[in-house]
Amino acid sequence: MPRSHETWLGEIKPQVTPLPPEGWQPWPLCQFILKIHSRCDLRCDYCYVYEMADQSWKEQPRRVSKDVIAHTASRIAEHAHAHRMPSVHLILHGGEPLLAGADHIAHTVRAVRQALGPGVHLDVSLQTNGMRLDETYLKLFDDLGVRVGLSLDGDAADHDRHRRRADGSGSHATVSAALDLLTERYLHLYGGLLCTVDLDSDPLTTYEALLESGPPRIDFLLPHGNWAEPPPGLPAEDGATPYADWLIPIFDRWYGAPRRETEVRLFADILHLLMGGTSSSESLGLGPARMVVIEADGGIQQSDTLKSAYPGAPVTGFHVARDTFDAVLRHPAVMSRQLGAEALAKECRDCPVLSVCGGGLYAHRYDPDRGFGNRSVYCDDLFRLITHIRGEVERDVAALLEGRR
Repeated sequence: MPRSHETWLGEIKPQVTPLPPEGWQPWPLCQFILKIHSRCDLRCDYCYVYEMADQSWKEQPRRVSKDVIAHTASRIAEHAHAHRMPSVHLILHGGEPLLAGADHIAHTVRAVRQALGPGVHLDVSLQTNGMRLDETYLKLFDDLGVRVGLSLDGDAADHDRHRRRADGSGSHATVSAALDLLTERYLHLYGGLLCTVDLDSDPLTTYEALLESGPPRIDFLLPHGNWAEPPPGLPAEDGATPYADWLIPIFDRWYGAPRRETEVRLFADILHLLMGGTSSSESLGLGPARMVVIEADGGIQQSDTLKSAYPGAPVTGFHVARDTFDAVLRHPAVMSRQLGAEALAKECRDCPVLSVCGGGLYAHRYDPDRGFGNRSVYCDDLFRLITHIRGEVERDVAALLEGRR
């Protein structure tokens, strides 16, 4: 079992967190990411788990134990019942979760459902690279009601540039075959695609390649980086915004399409926030982060994207065998991710797109001197993308109002 909370806090770098307002209460967690297997069968060169600052995966057990599963199920149920939550979301993740094996995955889902009981709905999804997705797994997921998301970075050339096997060979052909099986026979399980933005790819070619499988949703992910280790192409010179420039042609195509092609989560979230709604992720907006990660050894961590910052960045020191999720909510860094604008840098609080951007993803704000009290390393790109989308919406609203006169 990992060391105590107090021991860990003495070893990791401090994360300055403003004091919460008097009477403030944390929001309960509703999304639980379980690292069911800690290894992977691909070597993607941009992976934040294996290729960036935190290398703690080497110390993790390969597969989560049944004891940890039992403790995790009990803690999720305890939390859900204490807060009278009608539903919770369990995400089976890795590494590559399919390496855990069909029986172990089935045991996990059934253990959590049994612990929750009939009064709480369990929404289960699994994120896979698709390398092992076959009929056996899909039949199991159909039986268990598990939605499946896959990672695909566009066409074969663009995908295989980064998402390779250990021997350097590409993975696109195998992933495409898995996608065909999923969409031809188990379309109702298809959760969507994750695609990491690559500035060397043509954006519209990438988008069209993703559309070929008819995904219900596409999630474009910005490569993880920060002020100490910036992502490719940043910092840009002369105020350039390479990531916004890559995304805007896709937005224009998506927004102007005569019929809905798919949901693009990034664009949909920006539109919802511009109209006073909420975001579906903590990458945008000021809503409280309500997600936690359970590592294969049972350690409870913040978002694992923080592994891109420095060794130990996501660590809380809590463990499912001894600590409640309510206790995790009082961890300083977890509180910081729930405090909204009060936890952001002054330049963020003064920004005209604050309510939409929300400071960007927490991991992308890090620098060694100021911790996470900075604007995002993607700040200029986010501002450009958001203002472009706002401009398109404003023009449409103005045209609609003009037509009513």
